[in-house]
Amino acid sequence: MSLSEQHVTLSARLSALAQRLGFIGRAQRQILERASQLRLPFSPLPAPRASICWQDGLQLQRLVDLPRNALSGPVQEDKAQAHATLVRVIEAQEQPLGSLDMRLIEGVSSFNPEQAGYAGFEVFAASTSCRPVRIISYKDFVKTISLALPRFLAGDAISLRQASWRNNRLFWSGDHHAEAFACAIAYARMRGLEVNLPAIISHYRLSDSGLDNLQQHYHVLAMPHAAWSEPAFMALLLDSGLPYARLSLLAGAGSPEFLLLPKHSAEATALGEGLRLAGAPDVVAYLRQLQTP
Repeated sequence: MSLSEQHVTLSARLSALAQRLGFIGRAQRQILERASQLRLPFSPLPAPRASICWQDGLQLQRLVDLPRNALSGPVQEDKAQAHATLVRVIEAQEQPLGSLDMRLIEGVSSFNPEQAGYAGFEVFAASTSCRPVRIISYKDFVKTISLALPRFLAGDAISLRQASWRNNRLFWSGDHHAEAFACAIAYARMRGLEVNLPAIISHYRLSDSGLDNLQQHYHVLAMPHAAWSEPAFMALLLDSGLPYARLSLLAGAGSPEFLLLPKHSAEATALGEGLRLAGAPDVVAYLRQLQTP
């Protein structure tokens, strides 16, 4: 197929899409076409990986108590509407347990790039970071675990977290003395040492109705860091004054940001559809893949 034929085919597809979406204005069709031709370094959103770090990857749990100032954008009302929709995406529930075997805990809430690379406490305990921690007896175990849990011997409840998109693995909510905690749990597993404490588990899951509502009202696209300094994209976003909001939920510098474009605006819808044609990942579709059966 020649370049001219490819151009005709693309133009036909864009025209058909514009008609299907009800675009009748020349400005909306132009936004759609210009957005579809953007060449930005889009990449798929990362699948959750086995990691001992609660804060590794997509931080969906933040949506439950998302601060209003977490969203950026030029118009306060647009950010407020996006915020009201996003806080419905995740459901949270607390579950108290009278007794929990601590050997079931698989992660911690502290975060650094080195810890994020470990899939389990055993491999982390064997790392250089944990070399100063030495446990060769039960007395050493109690001393070590008490660094992380000063009220361990008193039997105080331990606070834990789990998320459906992290396969419901249990993470300790504390963020100090992660090395001591990990080494103590690894030692208990190795020695077959049953250690039980009361626990309070904060469980997070994706809401079906919340995702449906988000999909009904917004295009949510993962935009690469480079997009915000790309003149062609920023002109599309700003020149027509269309409504939008931005949100970052991925840890790490240079991570993609989520762009929320409300579907009640013909211009914002045109931009959203064009960006999808250009290769922008659909965040709602990605979140649906993370839902457990």
